[in-house]
Amino acid sequence: MSNKKQELKAQASNLEGLIDYQEGSVVSRTIIDKKTGTVTLFAFDINQGLSEHTAPYDAMVYVVDGEVDITISGKLVKLKKGEMTIMPANEPHALAAKTKFKMLLIMIKS
Repeated sequence: MSNKKQELKAQASNLEGLIDYQEGSVVSRTIIDKKTGTVTLFAFDINQGLSEHTAPYDAMVYVVDGEVDITISGKLVKLKKGEMTIMPANEPHALAAKTKFKMLLIMIKS
């Protein structure tokens, strides 16, 4: 296990401060990586995103900072800091950063 993951155990951590924005990029940091699921923190610069794709598992997106538009099976879901949505397994979805934004992605594999 990496020291960075171990540093987060059994202490208070501020999600917003665990990852930094990078100009013109999408940055990720894995918080938990288990056979049954993952928790990953992402930082998207403005106008960055993820093109339409599917995943074989349900995933919850929680917006830690900023605003994002998520399209799930053709339906637009606008999220801002403090809001969340669930992207159902095998449904096409895409993300577009409306501002710089950070999200916590929780994927359950069982």
